[in-house]
Amino acid sequence: MSSGAPQKSSQMASGAEETPGFLDMLLQDFPAPLNPEDPLPWKAPGMVLSQEEVEGELAELAMGFLGSRKAPPPLAAALTHEAVSQLLQTDLSEFRKLPREEEEEEEDDHEEEKAPVTLLDAQSLARSFFNRLWEVAGQWQKQVPLAARASQRQWLVSIHAIRNTRRKMEDRHVSLPSFNQLFGLSDPVDRAYFAVFDGHGGVDAARYAAVHVHTNAARQPELPTDPAVALREAFQRTDQMFLRKAKRERLQSGTTGVCALIAGATLHVAWLGDSQVILVQQGQVVKLMEPHRPERQDEKARIEALGGFVSHMDCWRVNGTLAVSRAIGDVFQKPYVSGEADAASRALTGSEDYLLLACDGFFDVVPHQEVVGLVQSHLMRQQGSGLHVAEELVSAARERGSHDNITVMVVFLRDPQELLEGGNQGAGDPQAGGRSQDLPSNLPEPETQAPPRS
Repeated sequence: MSSGAPQKSSQMASGAEETPGFLDMLLQDFPAPLNPEDPLPWKAPGMVLSQEEVEGELAELAMGFLGSRKAPPPLAAALTHEAVSQLLQTDLSEFRKLPREEEEEEEDDHEEEKAPVTLLDAQSLARSFFNRLWEVAGQWQKQVPLAARASQRQWLVSIHAIRNTRRKMEDRHVSLPSFNQLFGLSDPVDRAYFAVFDGHGGVDAARYAAVHVHTNAARQPELPTDPAVALREAFQRTDQMFLRKAKRERLQSGTTGVCALIAGATLHVAWLGDSQVILVQQGQVVKLMEPHRPERQDEKARIEALGGFVSHMDCWRVNGTLAVSRAIGDVFQKPYVSGEADAASRALTGSEDYLLLACDGFFDVVPHQEVVGLVQSHLMRQQGSGLHVAEELVSAARERGSHDNITVMVVFLRDPQELLEGGNQGAGDPQAGGRSQDLPSNLPEPETQAPPRS
């Protein structure tokens, strides 16, 4: 589901596949539930989990485990949903840490919320959850539910992510075509979710966002009626959750992020900071958003009104430190670095070519208007195959001098072969698409063109 490891090849989200064979193989490899002394088949998510983190963290464990075993995506998502739902309906008090241990975790946190935090032992919970997943697999081996076998739209998603010259890889990304199955949504609206998170000061915040933003979005009551609001609330909720974790565990990292939720025939995007998403439609770049950077007039005014300042130190920075003005985490820069996301929506007509989501390690060196020519040139060389286009875009960013972590995700909305056969207008030139369409009217223009930043 989410990932941060450098990827040497692109990914394709497949549609409906036969599932009984996978369940047979899984149960052959695990013929019995785990005993207390058996090793876990996955790495527990830390030492403790708060109650509010359980759903997202367990879903991440199961989706990663099943994905590594090549489970059909709809089956993996539906199986995960059923196991998580069953576990959440049980009494989790047996996993609760002893009060004395909780007090030791929080004794130095004088600003902790008034309501007590229930911390659960992550390893014991992960073991119990695997056994729940095993039980569901055994039940489904006899009769696979329709939701796990239902066909879904075929998505071609090309992803490539590299550490580049940085010491650590702090990017994370999510590709989740089986959004409905993962959260048990049975309405007739098809949904797919894609996201890129660019961490700084450590990977904790980026990993956390890649696990919890979409989980929180799925639980927002506004999701069916106003998905953009649901995404915005999900970012803020995730920020609040991570700040509590950061205080408990003394974490200082933060992350920018951008996500796209395709719900039926509408595209919804939400973002914090300078990770970006663009839409290409008939060979023209459609700018969907404006990044949150300190030099933006509205961001500068907001920061100064709170008592902070914006200064130029190789690039514009908040309080002389961060080069982004909004992010999840960054506990010591709140409220100047805001956790409040922006969001926008756009109806899809069927003439759209693809979405491109990427971190600033890409967009700082590759202008929007050059993306179309790079993609089209790749499709021409690869005879219409878009599987590895993200890899070529990452290489282009490196060749242009990017030293940052680089993550690029291309979500094709039409068959790349169509784009090669003449669907684009003037896309053969690397400068093609220079006439970008206007921003949505509710998005501010930047005060100045932001310089590249590290």
